[in-house]
Amino acid sequence: MMTTGRLRRLGYWALGTRLFAIALLSLPFAAPAHAIATTDAAAGLPQAQEDEAALDTHEVRRELDSFQAAQISLRQAMAIAEKLHTGSTTADISFDAAAETAVYRVKTVQHDRVWRHTIDATTGAVSGSEAASPLTSLDSEDRGNLVVLRALRHRLADAVQVAERATSGKAISGGLTRERGKLNFVIVVVAGSDLKQVILEPPGGRMR
Repeated sequence: MMTTGRLRRLGYWALGTRLFAIALLSLPFAAPAHAIATTDAAAGLPQAQEDEAALDTHEVRRELDSFQAAQISLRQAMAIAEKLHTGSTTADISFDAAAETAVYRVKTVQHDRVWRHTIDATTGAVSGSEAASPLTSLDSEDRGNLVVLRALRHRLADAVQVAERATSGKAISGGLTRERGKLNFVIVVVAGSDLKQVILEPPGGRMR
């Protein structure tokens, strides 16, 4: 699964509120959203795990406060990263407030290379040095996901736009996941005090 640790973490920690999992499994990316599950992150946990969850909740709350104050949106950060290399497309992006300055961590794929970029969430400036690795350095699942991604008509940016419109929120992370032999986009959106995880199945996402 080519999703960042932060995306997975935000996808399952609900800040003491509730996390809504939303499925948008439509071929034209146009079907109405519907909630398929709700979970309470801390319900039924042993005391030690509840304490750990409370610390995690505080950390995530701090990160979300930083995200709400960011001047650059996730979609803008994607566009900035993709302009750095002609023909590249975003495979994974997440907001990171752990650094001294809040940034977006972006992975793009161009031909047979995967690029890693850091975009300042306040100014949009590209910070640090670029890092690139060959597609062949990835494991077989991630490599297969990226091969399919490059062949799709829809892009992660399209999925982010659909997810934000469906939830009336702002995307904080996005990536790829494989389910039942198909490549899906998974987007985590901040909508009010809730986190909403949106999964979209693009046309042509069947793994070969």
